[in-house]
Amino acid sequence: MSLLEIDGLTKRFGGLTAVDDVSFGVDRGEIVGLIGPNGSGKSTVFNCIMSVYDVTDGAIRFDGEEITDVSTHEVVNRGVARVSQESNPIERYSVAGNIKLFTLPNTVRSFYGGADEQEIYGYADRVGLGDKLEEQPDELPHADVRRLEIAKALATEPEVLLLDEPFAGMNQAEISTLAEQIEAMREEGMTMVVVDHNMSGLMSLVDRTVVLHNGSKLAAGLPEEIVEDESVQEAYLAGEGI
Repeated sequence: MSLLEIDGLTKRFGGLTAVDDVSFGVDRGEIVGLIGPNGSGKSTVFNCIMSVYDVTDGAIRFDGEEITDVSTHEVVNRGVARVSQESNPIERYSVAGNIKLFTLPNTVRSFYGGADEQEIYGYADRVGLGDKLEEQPDELPHADVRRLEIAKALATEPEVLLLDEPFAGMNQAEISTLAEQIEAMREEGMTMVVVDHNMSGLMSLVDRTVVLHNGSKLAAGLPEEIVEDESVQEAYLAGEGI
């Protein structure tokens, strides 16, 4: 049984079907790539998993239990975290403060409880920010701001991490470093689904790939199979190759 199972997922916005009967599973310890052209439904799938959007039809299961209609807060509590395309650090808090916010008990009380300094260092160090805990987000280069978003997600102690465009805006050296850090997280037991447009960075990282096109699943398979799939090349890069 897959750790995360997407079963016949459909999401409509009025007359627009953004995701149409999509099914795939993610096994424990696996990295699955979710790719497709802009508007193919990738982020909508993530929003449905995290209960940001209500699901029109189908089911989402995590560790054998259905999470289709639970709140976003409960999805996180169950063990699923998402790193969004947009970076949203709280500027008045340091790197450490931003990470600590995601370890606090879910109460209205302020900055009390949560992870201690050593635990916060651990989350930061997994993405190479262990020496930048006292810096403010606006002092960080873009790649480190993206890593901070991942550290915040790690602070919720997820079993599954959804990464939406983690390599966006990075140069090749930064992509390679982050890919190594993601691989290290997998070796520690993290299960991940990664959406990204950087095909070279993604295909060398993932175990399997699911391709969406116009909201439907176009193909699924090993990275080397997807690279050679003519229907994927035509849909994704207008025949230019991957």
